[in-house]
Amino acid sequence: MTLELIDKYDGFELVRDKLAAILVAEIANQQTLATAAGRDADLWKIRFYLERSNAWEQFVNIEEITDFSPICNIWFENATYDMSQGNTVKRQTSESLFNFDCYAVGRSAADGTGHLAGDKEAALNAHRAARLVRNIIMAGENAYLGLQGTVGRRWPQNLTVLQPEMEGRSVQHIICARFTLRVHHNEVSPQYSGEIMEQINTTIKRASDGQILVNMEFDK
Repeated sequence: MTLELIDKYDGFELVRDKLAAILVAEIANQQTLATAAGRDADLWKIRFYLERSNAWEQFVNIEEITDFSPICNIWFENATYDMSQGNTVKRQTSESLFNFDCYAVGRSAADGTGHLAGDKEAALNAHRAARLVRNIIMAGENAYLGLQGTVGRRWPQNLTVLQPEMEGRSVQHIICARFTLRVHHNEVSPQYSGEIMEQINTTIKRASDGQILVNMEFDK
C-alpha cells in the first residue's frame, strides 16, 4: 500500500498546461511585434481556453458578438504507452495527442463593390489562427516545450477543418481548424518505501512426518 498521498500532476497534464502557457505568451509577443511593425495587431490575436467542449457557442448569436478574434481550445485526447520503453516500476513513455481547435466566425456584408461571404471569412480566420498555433508550437525554441527531461519529442499529427454542429445541424459562419500534436513524454509513478527490516523468522517443513528441517532467524 502506498504510504504517501498522491499529490502531483501527470506528465500529460504538465504538457497540456505548458502548451497553453507557451501560446498565450507568444501571441502577446506577436501582437507587440505587429504593432511595432505598423501592422494590425488584431490579426495576431487569439483567445485561448483549456478543455472546453463548447467554447465556440459565444459565436452563435452574431448580433451579440463584441470580439470577433478567433478562439483556440486546447484539449487532451488520449495517450498510449510503449512497453518497449520505460519500466514496470517507475517510468513509462507516453505518446499523447493534444488538439488545438481554432474557431472563427465571419459576417456576411456588402463591401461597396460586391458581397463579403461570412463563411469564407470564418474559414480564412480559422486557418490563420491554426497557422499561428502550429508555427509557435513547432518553433525551434519549443523543441522540448520547456520541459526537458519530461518531453522527448513533439510532432504534428494532422490539420483538419470542421464545422461545429448544434442539435445535429451545422452552425453557419463558424469554422474550426483543428491542429493535432503528438507528444512523447515520460510518466512517473509513486515508489514504495518500505520500513527497515528488524527481524525475519522463517520455518520450513520438508519431512513427511512434519519434522522441522530448517528454522532461520535473521536479526536487523
